[in-house]
Amino acid sequence: MPLNIVLLEPEIPQNTGNIARTCVVTNTTLHIIGPTGFSMEEKQLKRAGLDYWELLDLRYYDSYKEFLEKNPDAKIYYATTKTDSFHSDILYEEDCYIMFGKETAGIPIEILNNNKENCIRIPMLNIEKARSLNLANSVAIVVYEVLKQWDYPGMR
Repeated sequence: MPLNIVLLEPEIPQNTGNIARTCVVTNTTLHIIGPTGFSMEEKQLKRAGLDYWELLDLRYYDSYKEFLEKNPDAKIYYATTKTDSFHSDILYEEDCYIMFGKETAGIPIEILNNNKENCIRIPMLNIEKARSLNLANSVAIVVYEVLKQWDYPGMR
């Protein structure tokens, strides 16, 4: 019953490295959709992921279209600040996918508009200049909500 985290065009290697570590210790598959704002060989990426990279189930796609083609039956939830549905109000299915957008722009509005019923957000104050949480922190919050619902499989 693996969980799947999807990063759509991530831009900051340290965030992706930290997310990779979270995925390894939670038995979560990490899907990265390019282009990324960094090389997958970049030093900061490797440093943030420590020596966990060989333990990671990592899948890379050149585009959102390729991701959808290779995962045709995926139940995808889209993390965004542009919805009223809290991440903790959803009952997550086995093998679901949680998608997060790039740090500076999030998931494109056309993707969100086509998937409104599957959009989720982490509650936070509505402060004009503080638009969102850090990407790696957001992933960790949602991953652990899903795992809590699934009674922390293999972690007891």
